[in-house]
Amino acid sequence: MITSIAFYVYPVTDIARARHFYENVLGLKLESNFRDEWIEYDLNGGTFAITTTDATHQAGIKGGVIAFEVDDLDSEIARLKAQPVKFVMETCETPVCRFAVVNDPDGNELIIHKRKV
Repeated sequence: MITSIAFYVYPVTDIARARHFYENVLGLKLESNFRDEWIEYDLNGGTFAITTTDATHQAGIKGGVIAFEVDDLDSEIARLKAQPVKFVMETCETPVCRFAVVNDPDGNELIIHKRKV
């Protein structure tokens, strides 16, 4: 029986550039680093990873998408707009959430997301 998601990973082309984006632009905190080839970030018990070692997947090819939950969507969007971040979709509202979509440096899509209470 599957009980949870162990991790989600994005292939990247330049680990230093990707680390800068995820740590300095998005503000993720480094959890582990395996030879500067596989970097993991803990997100409240879930793990998001970036890697240059995945030869079977290419970066930014419109594969999977990850949604990062935030406390305050409007302030996070304003903070990201002050950075060199490409917005794919401006803030959108659904019956259950509000979100925007941005690209990382390799073109992988990231959803910046806030659930409605």
